[in-house]
Amino acid sequence: MQTKLAAFGKLLNIMDDLRTMCPWDKKQTIHTLRNLTIEEVYELADAVISEDWCGIEEELGDILLHIVFYAKIADEKGRFDIADVIEKLNEKMINRHPHIYGDIKVLNSDEVKKNWEQLKKSEGKKSVLGGVPDSLPALIKAYRMQDKTAQVGFEWNTTEQVWDKVTEELEELQAAIENNEGKERIEDEFGDVIFALVNYARFLGIEPETALEKTNKKFKKRFEYIEANADRDLNDMTLDEMDALWNNAKGEE
Repeated sequence: MQTKLAAFGKLLNIMDDLRTMCPWDKKQTIHTLRNLTIEEVYELADAVISEDWCGIEEELGDILLHIVFYAKIADEKGRFDIADVIEKLNEKMINRHPHIYGDIKVLNSDEVKKNWEQLKKSEGKKSVLGGVPDSLPALIKAYRMQDKTAQVGFEWNTTEQVWDKVTEELEELQAAIENNEGKERIEDEFGDVIFALVNYARFLGIEPETALEKTNKKFKKRFEYIEANADRDLNDMTLDEMDALWNNAKGEE
């Protein structure tokens, strides 16, 4: 523990030095850091998908630096400091885990999640969905909204019911296309299909954002194989020729 505390203390001292001596660090604000923070979180997400533990270690450090940076700026403005951030987090974790720090009994992780949402409401949250950021990517946001509303009973009972909803939404999309109901209507129905599929993934215990990103990486790898092994410009190849290379790429995985 002392080693960990010493390492964190060293980081705080470095942050103090950067804010007083580095021209770039001195000029940063919470607004100039925002996009950089988002980038760092995505870099961490990439490392997690790849199970790149060295990358995870490095990206966690970058994110920790940003946390310390925001707290340092806040301290300079007399708003709060890093100790306030940590103590507020400590208090929240203790309050939201009464099955550990209190006398509440739970049987499984589902009951923990339900208690968590109830405790958030008791803390003054006006809506179950209030904790879902508007700026989240749409696929993640859909999953989080469905997961949160499920904690208060707004939920299908079986996986079969969820798949029936997917089928229903697909039929409505197909009908909109066949009836030429216009781009806006088709877009609306397409969104419903994706939302229903996200819910189905949740029932299967699959993170749809993670599943899609793995497919993105797989597609990228296979298409780059086509580019690397094509004997002429891709524009001069037929789809069947490119598909044969695609199947070769699949066979080498």
